[in-house]
Amino acid sequence: MRTMITDILAQAGFEVVGEAETGTQAVEKYRQLKPDLVTMDIVMPDMGGIDAVREIVKHDPDAKILMCSAMGQQALVVEAIQAGAKDFVVKPFQPSRVLEAVQRVLG
Repeated sequence: MRTMITDILAQAGFEVVGEAETGTQAVEKYRQLKPDLVTMDIVMPDMGGIDAVREIVKHDPDAKILMCSAMGQQALVVEAIQAGAKDFVVKPFQPSRVLEAVQRVLG
């Protein structure tokens, strides 16, 4: 997932400043790098994506987080939005939909 999202964003001219394999790493990287946007998978090792969203939003209520989910995870997407995510995209990723969601989140 990370590689595909990274490629889509880089090809569209965005700078990818960091990547994380786990939810814990995502929270740590957010605190270190303060990115304009976070893309977060719902299912991640160690700390799940929703818990990572909660931790990031606790640290920065204005964080702009785009959740990535598989089909059939609608209940988890709702939970992620309630936790502070701003939008979501569904796998398999279509570049145009990813970029539309990124633009919505960045405003």
